[in-house]
Amino acid sequence: MRKPSDEDIRTFRDAVKGARPLKAAPKIRPHRPKPRPRAHFRRLGEAEVLEDSLHLSPADLEVEFGEELTYRRVGIQDAVMRRLRRGHYRVESELDLHGLTVPEAKQALRDFLSRVIARQSRCVRIIHGKGLGSGPRGPVLKKAVNVILRRTDSVMAFCTARAVDGGTGAIYVLLQ
Repeated sequence: MRKPSDEDIRTFRDAVKGARPLKAAPKIRPHRPKPRPRAHFRRLGEAEVLEDSLHLSPADLEVEFGEELTYRRVGIQDAVMRRLRRGHYRVESELDLHGLTVPEAKQALRDFLSRVIARQSRCVRIIHGKGLGSGPRGPVLKKAVNVILRRTDSVMAFCTARAVDGGTGAIYVLLQ
């Protein structure tokens, strides 16, 4: 490697004349540890619960156009729900169900939940749409998502997303 010339040194010093050193060293994010292995029977149990949740009765599907969805398990504090409603949790993954039929949406939702639960994601967003194209049946995907999430053990809470994130056509889901 060649030594810089005196002219190069002067040019460099002129270029950085007004610079000041940083006050603190930049923070380096710690390496995330590998997730702990999960018992095989637990995964099978979760898969069974997800499978059962896909068999919906018409009585379970009572959701109206524009209605906000809110659900939380016993023990979830008001402050957690407030933060979720305000979009304070970082959305780690998203699923868009627009344009899917109910059976396709159920399968996509089941696959999505299995993936994010296995990755131990904390907060996800599901876009189900407002159901305006569903006619008199109302928002069928919204209804199906509502019931499936309520029956999934790893779902701690969910609520309608902020308007900028889809409003009544999307929900934030808080996972265990």
